[in-house]
Amino acid sequence: MALTNLPGPFDYNSTRNKLLLTEYGRNVQNMVKYIVALPTKEERNKYAQVVIDLMGFLNPHLRDVADFKHKLWDHLHIISDFQLDVDSPYPKPSPEAIHLKPEPLKYPHQRIKYKHYGKTIEMMIEKAKAIEEPERKRHMVQAIANFMKMAYVQWNKDSVADETILSDLYALSGGTLKLEDNVNLNRVEFRANPYQNSQNNNNSRGRTNNNQNNRGGGGSGGGRTNNNNNPRNNNNQNNRNRNPGGAKKY
Repeated sequence: MALTNLPGPFDYNSTRNKLLLTEYGRNVQNMVKYIVALPTKEERNKYAQVVIDLMGFLNPHLRDVADFKHKLWDHLHIISDFQLDVDSPYPKPSPEAIHLKPEPLKYPHQRIKYKHYGKTIEMMIEKAKAIEEPERKRHMVQAIANFMKMAYVQWNKDSVADETILSDLYALSGGTLKLEDNVNLNRVEFRANPYQNSQNNNNSRGRTNNNQNNRGGGGSGGGRTNNNNNPRNNNNQNNRNRNPGGAKKY
């Protein structure tokens, strides 16, 4: 059999041009390619506006982005490989600005002396050391100590003596901040996850109800439940009352 009527070579994606912005698809890229080849700027402006509307319709999530239209026009120029000559309402981006990579962010390498207190406590202590008014400074130091106690209990899940908190405060401040010996800090108790506690209570109540159902209200009859309220049992009892002799009715 002669293979003369077979179609030509198939059109695979690997043989097509590379998609510059895949979220818009190949049809939009072909439209932009057609607009670039138009002879007059008037036609290019007209069809470019149609493609901009289509791009906004295909990606409605971009409407939540600030300067939505500006981003669409930038994408249009990128899809055209910066060859589209139209009257854009926004400045045409340059290839260098598009492919420019941002500077890497430096991770803050700061040593924390007591990690369960955090870096914020150290910053608060430095602020308190700079306060000159004695009364205001005392209130600030006491507030810091109360916060340190809450953080300690939250991370260590255990109670802590006020002397331990005051000693840590004195060490963190370099021996400059301290409270009177008769000052009592706020009482702090560790609270577990309330959702976990409620879930455990529901599970325990469910197990209790199951055990009561299995016992059957008194344990008689080998742990079987009481079926006196069953409608079928009531009907059988009524039949026996109407036929005490057990005679059959036909």
